[in-house]
Amino acid sequence: MPVRGAEGRRFWELPGRMSQHVEFANKHPLIVAGLIAAWLAVMFYELRLRSRGLTHISANDAVRLINKGALVIDVRKPEEYESGHIVNARNVPLDRMQKGEDAVHKQKGKILLAVCADGSTSGRAAGHLRKVGFENAFSLKGGIAGWRADNLPLVK
Repeated sequence: MPVRGAEGRRFWELPGRMSQHVEFANKHPLIVAGLIAAWLAVMFYELRLRSRGLTHISANDAVRLINKGALVIDVRKPEEYESGHIVNARNVPLDRMQKGEDAVHKQKGKILLAVCADGSTSGRAAGHLRKVGFENAFSLKGGIAGWRADNLPLVK
């Protein structure tokens, strides 16, 4: 005599709708594969955004950090830096920072804010700083262009 559950069906039999889902998946494998691929793509995109969100900050948050004593590191080329930069920013080009030829590496305990023209290079700089041990390294989202768009001051 077969062993049956409380509903009177065998244990290996699926409940009503579940068997319909399995049957659909068996008849339409491409649709199911596409659905799984779309779900994976959305998850990857969301996780990537969340990991970036930990290092990229808005101009308003940057002002708060600067007021708390954050060290602003402008990773643009010297001629771009001279055209306008955030008050008290230090110009340390990215290639020089990656080689360790700067005084930034002596500032392990400070909050560091990397700035570039559009936010892409400063993101790499903040990533590099985090890899070498700076837990409080951030990047200005949108760079100097975003700073200007928010009508925040620059000095020459």
